[in-house]
Formats: sequence, structure tokens, C-alpha cells
Amino acid sequence: MRIRYLCLLATAWLAFAATAVQADDDHRPHYQVTITNLTAGQSFTPFLLVSHRAAPALMFSAGEPASDALAALAEGGATGPLQTAVDADPRVGASVAGNSLLDPGASLTLKIAARPGKDRLSLAAMLIPTNDAFVALQNVALPRGHKTRTLYAPAYDAGSEPNDELCVSIPGPVCQGSGGSPGTSGEGFVHIHSGIHGIGDLLASQRDWRNPVARIVIRRAD
Repeated sequence: MRIRYLCLLATAWLAFAATAVQADDDHRPHYQVTITNLTAGQSFTPFLLVSHRAAPALMFSAGEPASDALAALAEGGATGPLQTAVDADPRVGASVAGNSLLDPGASLTLKIAARPGKDRLSLAAMLIPTNDAFVALQNVALPRGHKTRTLYAPAYDAGSEPNDELCVSIPGPVCQGSGGSPGTSGEGFVHIHSGIHGIGDLLASQRDWRNPVARIVIRRAD
């Protein structure tokens, strides 16, 4: 009888703890992040958003080699490897991955939670059709109260793949190639992208851009 009582007590405590965790999640501040594609001829792959403590180089460091996880996003639009990497970082509070392309001139809104002390935002997505271009913001302070922040994001080159502009190594609906060029390497470091030059299968008149490539508007959602 005593064992049965202890089991019931333990079950009740676990249920209470789960409810408390859910309540804590429900009461965390949430933010709406609205992203607008400012290019005329590039789409964005699904975005990865991360809330975190102050960390200027959470996803990448300009001037340094791209991680394998960042290269997977920049070359193929895959958010999974980078999301797994940031989720393992104790500085991170939450991460959210989108599930749709963002076409030229279009906007989308994603929602992400924040925690006390983890009130910075970083985000990234690939530009297609490109070899390894990606749009990103890092370490942006989330707005306080009911204020709104509007920021503009440039396109970076991951430096992990040659910019041959050949469809065989460019994924997405335009080129339908593969994300990546095995056995080859790019410039070797992350830097501001220089755009499309029309040296391969892509016409610069259709696919080139000038920075910034995205407008990001952040506001409290609750």
C-alpha cells in the first residue's frame, strides 16, 4: 500500500512539474519577426531564428572559415545542422526554423520566445539561386516593451564553395542542382557577397543584387 501511495505521489509530482514548465514557457516573452525580401531575383530558403545571450559570433565570424553547419545552410538551405549546433550552446534560449521559401518582394512572419538574459536575436537563410550566399543578422538586441526595431541585413558569402554560378551545384526551383560541390572549396572565409556576375548559368541582369537584401521588423507579440 505504501509503495502504491509513493508511486501515485511521484506521478502527481511529475504532472505538476510538467505543467509548471509549460506555464513557464507560456509566460516567456514572444517576438514576431517579419522578414521582407528586398531583392528582385533571389528567393530565401527557410530561415533559422535563434534567441540567445550576447554572442557576436553565434553562427559565424566574418573573416573566418564557415563551420560545416553554416556551409550546409549557405550551400543547400539546410537549417537542421546549424539548428542542432546552436541548440547545444548554453547561451541559446530558443530556436525556430521556418518551412517555406520567401520570394522577391514578399514578407513572412516567424515567432520566437526569449528568456531573461537571452534577449538577443540571430537569423540566417540561403539566397537561391546562388552557390553559397546567405542573408544574416547576428546578436541584435530584442526591443523592450512595445517598441519596434527595424533592421536591414546584407548577403554574405560563406566562402565554402566556388562561385561558378553553375546550376549543377545550385539547389532550388530555378536550377534544381545539388547543394554543394564535393572536392572543391571556395575563398575559405565568410565575407560580404559580391553578387552574381553572369559567368555561368545565371544572368546578372536577373539574379544580381545590391545590399541590403532583407528588411527585418521585430516587435513583441504578447
